[in-house]
Amino acid sequence: MRPAGPADPVENRFTISSGAVSAVVALKGAELVSLKDGAGDELLWQAGPEWPRHAPVLFPVVGRLTDDALRHAGETYRVTQHGFARDMDFALVERSATRVVLALTDNEATRALYPFAFRLEMDVSVERNALSVVSRVSNPGKGELPFSIGAHPGFRWPLADGVPKDRHVLEFGARETGKRRTVEGGLLGPEAPLPFDGDRLPLDPALFSSDALVIPDARSKSVRYCALAQDGEVLRSMTVSWRGYEDLGVWSAPKGAPFLCIEPWRGMASFVGWDGEFRDKPGVVRLQAGEVMEFEWRAEI
Repeated sequence: MRPAGPADPVENRFTISSGAVSAVVALKGAELVSLKDGAGDELLWQAGPEWPRHAPVLFPVVGRLTDDALRHAGETYRVTQHGFARDMDFALVERSATRVVLALTDNEATRALYPFAFRLEMDVSVERNALSVVSRVSNPGKGELPFSIGAHPGFRWPLADGVPKDRHVLEFGARETGKRRTVEGGLLGPEAPLPFDGDRLPLDPALFSSDALVIPDARSKSVRYCALAQDGEVLRSMTVSWRGYEDLGVWSAPKGAPFLCIEPWRGMASFVGWDGEFRDKPGVVRLQAGEVMEFEWRAEI
């Protein structure tokens, strides 16, 4: 392994490659900003006016808190949608040709927003035709560490050139028989039926006219994202899988934005009307002193 060194000169970014897949990770937010196959085709959304991000890390909250208020021990802190990690500079821990590890630890700026000791490591690697992104959360403090965490990668849509957006599907790894949660102003509203039956979701921009498709406690631990020919044959696909995460969001910006986000989460936005202690919020993980948890998502091309 090459010793830790400076980032690539362009915007503090790190490039890793297996030959069959390559990725670029930024120091800011430890964000994946490029994912290419062996032919050099870009598969990740390259930001833009519809959504100016690529694949942000969601920590220590997923979605919104009611009034952006994190309540703890009689105090109120302001934590905005999806948390602060995505906007902070991480530190380089390790780097090799196929792996980069970046870390964010609590500091004066984070404690003003979130009064807990933590260490968040983002361990990004490539092997053969797969990308792995491991989020490793440690509690170096003496008290409990409550948090939520999520992935938010945006992939190109259409996935294959010349294929209409409505000739794409998500094939779920298990039959989804539960309900979805509606979204109201960034918070979770009442339950509603899933807009598909079983394990196959035909994609259409209209699905996201009122925000994300939110699936709590998803049975699936993977989805296959496919571009189809007119006869239904798969022209191109990629599989996104995860471990440690329990919920799933699928989202695209309305009005035809050319990306699709497949988002494994551990925790979700607040429910409409919920405004209690953060540690008691449904879905929040409570990590005890000295404990470590890992959450991984993978993309196989």
